[in-house]
Order: sequence, then C-alpha cells, then structure tokens
Amino acid sequence: VIPLGLNPDRTMEVPTNLADTGWFRPGPEPGEQGAAVIVGHLNSRRGPGVFARLSRVKAGAAIRVRLRDGSTVKFVARSAMRVAKNRFPTKLVYARTPRPTLRLITCAGRLNPATGHHDDNYIVFASIVS
Repeated sequence: VIPLGLNPDRTMEVPTNLADTGWFRPGPEPGEQGAAVIVGHLNSRRGPGVFARLSRVKAGAAIRVRLRDGSTVKFVARSAMRVAKNRFPTKLVYARTPRPTLRLITCAGRLNPATGHHDDNYIVFASIVS
C-alpha cells in the first residue's frame, strides 16, 4: 500500500503499478477513526490489476489490511456499489465516520480502448471488526 494524494485537477492519484494499492494519505490510516480509502487498478491493456476481483467481495467478507508496523487491521465488508465515474458519491465515500471504516475502490465497466479508462467505479464499504 503506497501513499497517494490529489492530482492537480483535485481527483485522487492512483498507483502507477498495477500490483500496488494506494491509501489516500490526507484521510485516516486504516484502523484510525474515519473512512480510510484504498484504491487499486482493475486492469489495463497490460493485464489484470490488484483489484481485478474486487467485485466478488460480498457483504460479510473479511478484509485484512497490514500496516507499516506489521500489525493487521480487520474489517468486514458491509456493502458495495457500482457507479458511473461522473456520478461518484464523494460525500458518501469520504464521509466522517465515528468508528474506523474502509472504502476499497477500483474501476468497473467497459475499458475504453481509446482512452484506456473505464466508465464506472466499484466501491466496497467495510467496518472495523472489534
């Protein structure tokens, strides 16, 4: 998991490597109070990305995030949604939460061969396991 920030157009950076996930560093670290956001690629013209199977994560699935100190934070998937990128639910994804929560985000839908981008996003919402 690599730290990410914002692009000049105020969109979130994404990892350059298909095998990396990125944590939105201005937000909370996984396990801290609030919504931690981790993004990863679905695929590209070169092949599958780290979140190629994210859409298979169903409610109740266990999600584990290993932190820099070697400890692991455990979450449980609560829900998921697929949304058009031009209708991204920013307020829902980055909402302040009283307990640690996690959002996993990747692309979804058709890969536009001309742009190399997908039309949609897939988002998994998870809560910490006490």
